[in-house]
Amino acid sequence: MRIIFACGGTAGHINPALAVAGRIKELMPDSEFLFIGAVGQMESDLVPRAGYRIETVRVRGLSREKTLGGFFHNISAAWHLVRSTIKARKIIKRFKPDVVVGTGGYVCFPVLKAASMLGIPTAVHESNADPGLTTRMLSGIVDTIMLGFEESRKFYKNPEKTVVTGTPVRGEFSSYSKQAAKAELGLPLDKPLVVSVWGSLGAENMNEVMCRFIELAGKKPGFTLVHSAGIEGYEKMVEHLRRTVPNYEKNGMDVREYIYDMPRVMAAADLVLCRAGASTISELTYMHKPTIFVPSPFVTNNHQFKNAKVVEDAGGALIFEEGWFEPKELLKAVNDILSSDDKLEKMSAAMAKLAKPEATDMICDRIFSLLAENRK
Repeated sequence: MRIIFACGGTAGHINPALAVAGRIKELMPDSEFLFIGAVGQMESDLVPRAGYRIETVRVRGLSREKTLGGFFHNISAAWHLVRSTIKARKIIKRFKPDVVVGTGGYVCFPVLKAASMLGIPTAVHESNADPGLTTRMLSGIVDTIMLGFEESRKFYKNPEKTVVTGTPVRGEFSSYSKQAAKAELGLPLDKPLVVSVWGSLGAENMNEVMCRFIELAGKKPGFTLVHSAGIEGYEKMVEHLRRTVPNYEKNGMDVREYIYDMPRVMAAADLVLCRAGASTISELTYMHKPTIFVPSPFVTNNHQFKNAKVVEDAGGALIFEEGWFEPKELLKAVNDILSSDDKLEKMSAAMAKLAKPEATDMICDRIFSLLAENRK
């Protein structure tokens, strides 16, 4: 079987595709894969790291601004869409896939549109409860729409195409025990680990919060920390910490540009501080990790807060709204949770109840069914 995955822009769009590709590879070792992403985006790094080939097209997202600038931006976006669809068509004809699957990002539209025009079976996965513009635009084009949340069904005019699968999680997330992961990372087994990650590109405000958090934690914090500053914020954060906390690394504070070994680091975590994207939530519930969410305030329709609220209401997480708390309050919450085994156990149990470990297999089954239907 030959499969093309279209995804990009953020790790939350890329990792579900990698999860499904990995599972199909286990089930059908002779399968061949090609990823199509956007020029200059992080998929050009993450996909080859996972062992897959990728080609790129140039795309631009639509602006929602009702201004002259927004108007001209969308004219440019339309031009890029035409050109990217033409290029995607050429890539698809050359690779000759049996099916094309999109898992999020603007690049999905030209790729799935081109595949549909060529008569190739198509499927798209939407991980958020409130679907993005790209998925909505594709709903009348693709053969199957796979959803992360039951609540998403109401947004689609073609309910017969939809199936709720949950959001896939890479198999590597089940590869480590907490103790084994800590040992491999060289972390003390008797000290809790806090993992702090704010998106693949980073978040300037949260890096500032975490700088102050590290400063307040002092020379002998009751935990170790792995913080992902993001590709765009790493150098600035490290320069700041070297001035204010020269020995932050000796204090057990590990600041990284990006956490490339996320399954291992997440397995080692006792508590996670992060955004509330649907893919992230799927990974956290799958691994039963107590969490403090700081939902991004910059996403459409505030969908991260809505995602986080479901988890908080279930007892698996706390929510801190960005701009409405001080670093000392976040540090206090971290210490309060880590100092109570009962709190950690109850939060972990609540996360376990929300998990959908069957999501990856359900998506694979839907892809196989789509192929079988096409061959009749």
